[in-house]
Amino acid sequence: MSNDGVNEGRRRVLTALTSVVGAAGVVGAAVPFVNSWNPSAKARAAGAPVEFNVSKIEPGARVTVEWRGKPVYIVRRTKEALESLNTVEARLRDPASEKSVQPDYAKNPTRSVKEEFLVMLAICTHLGCAPEYRPEVGDQSVGDSNWLGGFFCKCHGSKFDLAGRVFAGVPAPTNLEIPPYTFLSDDVILIGEDQEA
Repeated sequence: MSNDGVNEGRRRVLTALTSVVGAAGVVGAAVPFVNSWNPSAKARAAGAPVEFNVSKIEPGARVTVEWRGKPVYIVRRTKEALESLNTVEARLRDPASEKSVQPDYAKNPTRSVKEEFLVMLAICTHLGCAPEYRPEVGDQSVGDSNWLGGFFCKCHGSKFDLAGRVFAGVPAPTNLEIPPYTFLSDDVILIGEDQEA
């Protein structure tokens, strides 16, 4: 068999063009496939840090924000509430927060960066119920005649002080969790991102 009329240059060009088109098709099919491995915008937003302006919170009040699908309480404690923290230490299971989950910068008696503001997950460490904010001194509905304010979990009776520290003798094993957070300014916090050391 003879290849007398075959143009070798043209054959090489057509082979190269076919290879380029084939490679482009492979890339075109691979890009959407690889992109499907990335988390969706909703999933990225669910783990994203949350900004909140704390200047709008009145002293003694609590607000709830959502971070990673979990409720986070932000409480603006009064001077009286802060003073009560020392008086309940003898009744707490872990007053120094040695067995609890919190960033190192919140390992102090107020469990906070700025003592006026408590930022914590609103999830009881016993079975995951949401403890209620009960700031009233002497609130008899918590079953404690010496109640100085704090958080009460109605599910099984766990009690926490105004720093989220658990009282001894209740089902919850540890203090309420403090998420990572930082102050971007005097009034704005970012929940979900650690404070710069």
